[in-house]
Amino acid sequence: MTAKEQTLLDEDAIRRTLTRISHEMIEKNKGMDHCILLGIRTRGYPLAERLAANIKRIEGVDLPVGSVDITLYRDDLEKKQSDPKIQDLELPASIEGKKVILVDDVLYTGRTVRAAMDALMDKGRPNQIQLAVLADRGHRELPIRADYVGKNVPTARSEQIRVQLHQSDDIDKVSIVQHN
Repeated sequence: MTAKEQTLLDEDAIRRTLTRISHEMIEKNKGMDHCILLGIRTRGYPLAERLAANIKRIEGVDLPVGSVDITLYRDDLEKKQSDPKIQDLELPASIEGKKVILVDDVLYTGRTVRAAMDALMDKGRPNQIQLAVLADRGHRELPIRADYVGKNVPTARSEQIRVQLHQSDDIDKVSIVQHN
């Protein structure tokens, strides 16, 4: 089986996209008071860190950044693996009454986001939950939409969106992979 890969976003495009999303967050929230960024493991966390760095550069605000591992909250856990590696929710501050902005690399069916919201609600009751994604590929199975989208990428179910980031892959690139 061969795969054909096409680059959608290179390093510069990812930087520009995250800068735009940062500005959109600031505008929508009328500043970033009472906001917390939570990246969904694995690639959502470094994206959340980059967004926080952009917001600090733009607004001069140190935004709390944490992470959420949704492994135990997945509805397909038994299909994924028999012995999952669990990392707990890393909250930089209480989420009570805060605006939590979940950050993920790709929005697909919505099940990962639902699992992240379930994990959050077990830790407290935020005032609002927003969602930022680098790529939205469609094919939703749940009524979930992103508040901030880097790139909308209509895909076939047979295609895959591959996000590579410097922190884990030594390159910044978003590509679409067609499996033949």
